[in-house]
Amino acid sequence: METARTATLIAATIATGLISGLFYAFTVAVMPGLARSSDKTLVEAMQNINKAILNGWFILAYLGAPLLTAVTLVLHATDPDTRDVILPLAAALAAYVAAMAVTARINIPLNNALDQAGSPDHTDTTTAHTTRTAYETPWNKANTWRTVLTTVSLGLLAYALTLH
Repeated sequence: METARTATLIAATIATGLISGLFYAFTVAVMPGLARSSDKTLVEAMQNINKAILNGWFILAYLGAPLLTAVTLVLHATDPDTRDVILPLAAALAAYVAAMAVTARINIPLNNALDQAGSPDHTDTTTAHTTRTAYETPWNKANTWRTVLTTVSLGLLAYALTLH
């Protein structure tokens, strides 16, 4: 049982770190870089990124992080000697699920609307600007929140590792 607790806690920490790092990279590099681009470039780049990110490796980490954290929480809750880890694990899971809620309620609908806007090559400059304006600021704000939430989750999982 100890091996399972350790393995799931390490795997949850790694998966959460990967997703936190992905969101952080968008916050500090990808979106600031695209902010320097034309409206059509930002729209096209984000449409392409939104399609490319839907792959097995992303889904494995994105869904694996909360699943592994939940399994780790259950495994630790069943052993009286490891119950001091329960609070940070539960808080880590809550923070990650909150980030998923932000993604589901804000980022995904914005991504879908961006996709429905069509190719920027077939739109005029005004339409591309309107599309960008409706997308960029709310998406960035939501991404900042999910970056903070997944980073909090990662920190709590790292703390749980020290208690484990």
